Amino acid sequence: MTRPAEASGPAHRAAGPGAWFLVLPALLPILVLSVGPLLYGVLLAFTDAQSGRTEPTRWIGALNFRDLLHDTLFWESFRIGLAWAVGVSAPQFLLALGLALLLDQRLRLRWLARALAIVPWAMPEVVVGIMWRLVYHPDAGVLNETLRDLGLGDGRDWLSGLATALPAVMIVGIWAGLPGTTVALLAGLQNTPQELHEAAAVDGAGAWRRFRAVTWPALRPVALAITALNLIWNFNSFALVYVLTGGGPGGRTRLPMLFAYEEAFRYGQFGYAAAMGCVMVAVVSVLLAVFLAGRLRGGGDA
Repeated sequence: MTRPAEASGPAHRAAGPGAWFLVLPALLPILVLSVGPLLYGVLLAFTDAQSGRTEPTRWIGALNFRDLLHDTLFWESFRIGLAWAVGVSAPQFLLALGLALLLDQRLRLRWLARALAIVPWAMPEVVVGIMWRLVYHPDAGVLNETLRDLGLGDGRDWLSGLATALPAVMIVGIWAGLPGTTVALLAGLQNTPQELHEAAAVDGAGAWRRFRAVTWPALRPVALAITALNLIWNFNSFALVYVLTGGGPGGRTRLPMLFAYEEAFRYGQFGYAAAMGCVMVAVVSVLLAVFLAGRLRGGGDA
């Protein structure tokens, strides 16, 4: 039994260099557009790079990171970013799961429902932000007009209120990201063998029991992957919140990416902003690793 493996070993090793040439066209853009800027950003975090300086950029070591540890505004934005990421990703997943289960049923005009469900996904974030600014408009917005017609008050400025700005923006984030999560979960549902559902139904299992015993175990890997991606994507949100509130009012919606953007392009502190980016990448990587380890351990025990 070991002879074929030994015979295939040299052939496999000989194919190694050739395989790298096949992968290179896909790998090169990643190195140029992702890895290269990331390494440059890390290098920039250890300098005093600023816009408009006539003096050469100097290497200052970990001074930016030391200042960052005492920057309460940054850590407040980090707290807001974590609240935003969890507050958007969790409802987004639950709503997408329910919508995916519905779209997986044999319904009339199911193709039309599926097409309409992905419409928000096809819209750029800037367009989504402008559209929802009109919805939330304090005087002529659809939301306030509806509340007035129902006799529920005279309306309010949702995006400028200290208590309502972040929840209002979260609703937009959930709406904008719902189609992508739905499509991923729907693909996972369609890969579940229909025979298992039929066998469970013959055994007398109800809908909830079939979901727990058949659907969810098959869907768990997809759910784990899309949840992790949503957490990263939502934590790094920029365009949607920038168009809706610009980080206001009073910094209540200033996510870490917005804070770093202001430091770099409003105040010209490129080195300090790069240090913020390094801290965000490191902390999110650690939190994501803990999340994935816990979910994978839970899946293994199940």
